Amino acid sequence: MKKSEHPYVFYHNPRCSKSRQTLALLNERGIEPVVIDYLKTPPNAAELGRILDKLGIEPRALLRSKEKEYQEAGL
Repeated sequence: MKKSEHPYVFYHNPRCSKSRQTLALLNERGIEPVVIDYLKTPPNAAELGRILDKLGIEPRALLRSKEKEYQEAGL
């Protein structure tokens, strides 16, 4: 990993092809992020809050609105 005060953190789902492709692309470009398998180690409420603040988005923006479960829940 490149030395940095603020290393990159990548929340990864190894079962997701887009996540695997993104991680591979980062590695190809010499970026070796801290990888967190969020299915095994989910972020807590405070971590989610920090992520949302950094992204400048509301929690709803993280939801997959096209998923069946989202639509069944009437969100």
